[in-house]
Amino acid sequence: MSVPVRAGPSSWRRAATLVLAAGWTRPVPAAASRPQPPAEGFRVLLLQRSASQGFLPGAQVFPGGVLEAADRSTDWLRLFAPHHGPPRFGLGRAPPQRAAFPVLPNVRPGAVDEDAAALPDDIAFRICAIRETFEEAGVLLLRPRDPRPPNQAPGCALAPPPALADWRARVRRDPRHFLSLCAQLDCTPDIWALHDWSVWITPFSRPGGRRFETTFFLCCLNEPPPVFPDLVEVVDCQWSSPSEAIERLISKEILLAPPQFYEIRRLGNFASLSDLHKFSLDRESEGTERWMPIILLTADGMIHLLPGDEMYLEDANFLENCMSTEKKTEEIMNEGLCQHKTRVPYNVGENKGLECKGTYLLEDNLSEELTYMGICRSHP
Repeated sequence: MSVPVRAGPSSWRRAATLVLAAGWTRPVPAAASRPQPPAEGFRVLLLQRSASQGFLPGAQVFPGGVLEAADRSTDWLRLFAPHHGPPRFGLGRAPPQRAAFPVLPNVRPGAVDEDAAALPDDIAFRICAIRETFEEAGVLLLRPRDPRPPNQAPGCALAPPPALADWRARVRRDPRHFLSLCAQLDCTPDIWALHDWSVWITPFSRPGGRRFETTFFLCCLNEPPPVFPDLVEVVDCQWSSPSEAIERLISKEILLAPPQFYEIRRLGNFASLSDLHKFSLDRESEGTERWMPIILLTADGMIHLLPGDEMYLEDANFLENCMSTEKKTEEIMNEGLCQHKTRVPYNVGENKGLECKGTYLLEDNLSEELTYMGICRSHP
């Protein structure tokens, strides 16, 4: 095993993503090419990114985006007052801190802006996820400003406001307009409906590349709200059960990035929305898992190593480097050195851009090998 020459620092950004799950009772017509999907009690919102986007073009993603200064603004304090205020805004006790590996340069957990009064991370990231869900999908997760305690049961989205397209355009131009929209509706972002789920950190792939520390939240709704893709970043949408999403991936109808694939596989363990919602409430006391894949360059491709794999090393050196080996991908797999439930080896040939192939290997009682196009890029 060897390590390439140390690369230059990456460009880090913080982001938030919302896994929006909704109860589902309506029948789903079976497609001619596949049998009727299982009648799971919930569906997850997936948005298809525009092919013109520089990051994950054409892929199916959860709503989300980059944290903006407006999401941390002290102006939110006046909107939450007088019923909710710092430090936790009624969110309950802070979850325990889990292992902090890796600590990112200028993206430290708990870091604050120069304005010491700015909103804390757990509030700002929730506002970011709710704002981005409105921008991309037209879904408003707000609640009236009143003294009622936040409801722990699955809720519902607010009806779209008049002049929806105008408001979304204004918020897209300047995120500060999201606070103006909330004030006009006399509502606050429903931060209490969002539950900590995970944190994913973009693995190193090339020097100077854009990388993200993305906080994933889960929100359960009684029924799916209307979705209006913005037709700028997002061109289509789909409410899919976890099994249906994986089936569509197998048939090459959709593309899923590794974090979305992994989280959808986890969601497939729940038979009903109530089970998923109860789990999300119970696990909040345990803190949030942080995942930073490490790319292992093999003789004929690459493998994404995840925490729990035997070859995975909690070594800060791999923040800005890949691991490498002279062995082929198949040799690594045959030796059983990647024991995590989801392994993502990529077989990279001479194809460029989005034409190279990758394979998902599922190990949790599944034998499928899912060949998928479009996410992996060739070696830099």
